[in-house]
Amino acid sequence: QVQLVESGGGLVQPGGSLRLSCVASEFVYSVSWYRQAPGKEREWVTTITTSGPSTNYADSVKGRFTISQDSAKRTFYLQMNNLKPEDTGVYYCNADSGIENDKGGYDYWGQGTQVTVSS
Repeated sequence: QVQLVESGGGLVQPGGSLRLSCVASEFVYSVSWYRQAPGKEREWVTTITTSGPSTNYADSVKGRFTISQDSAKRTFYLQMNNLKPEDTGVYYCNADSGIENDKGGYDYWGQGTQVTVSS
């Protein structure tokens, strides 16, 4: 079993910044961030592949958000700058590992952390 622990959410004004963290209990091949606003579908935000690392971003956050890693600590960060009200939602960490989960897959979810952007 792989555990993911997220932190760093909070309330900020438009134009402000936050940094989210995700700590993995075991080695993982990649980490993604997703977000979900009330009444909306869960949306993919960004992915990092740990070996390169290589990264990819949704168009809505490109140029404002940056995903990075501290490989020695198995910690993954999402730096969010120039935040907008439409960035509001619960942010979830998802990791792809070599350890099978209870559903026969290899991915795991964190508990989520709330980000609110409001004036």
